[in-house]
Amino acid sequence: MAALSSEVKVFVIQALACFDTPSQVAESVQKEFGLTITRQQIESHDPTKVSGKGLAAKWKQLFEDTRKRFREDITEIPIANKAYRLRGLNRMADKAEGMRNLTLTAQLYEQAAKECGDMYVNRKIEPDKPLGSQADQQHAVAEYKLEPDEGVPTTPYL
Repeated sequence: MAALSSEVKVFVIQALACFDTPSQVAESVQKEFGLTITRQQIESHDPTKVSGKGLAAKWKQLFEDTRKRFREDITEIPIANKAYRLRGLNRMADKAEGMRNLTLTAQLYEQAAKECGDMYVNRKIEPDKPLGSQADQQHAVAEYKLEPDEGVPTTPYL
């Protein structure tokens, strides 16, 4: 087992703290540093594993700090951003529509609607109010910005 430089150790420990697998880390080290490292050697830098119990205190601290920051800060992960996901769905929908794949286009539109908001959210109904009560009607009127005298159309739009 070859000794690793501090730079490679930091890279390995931070990757493991971000829940990358030893195989993924080995591949990343190969691309980044041109070093071939075994999965077992990488696993020895993970303090949560049996083989990593003898890791130095400074490396354990780096692992814990990185993992804590990774769990708390999702702003650096693009797909965690709603606008990023919607842009991706828009590109896919445009491409699917251009290919005349209407089924996939409809599915992508549905996914975009789910991303946008509460169209598919279960609403909690208060147990002391029956369905169809005046409060529910007022909520529906306010939600769709209808005036109370307009009411809801009785014929479905097809």
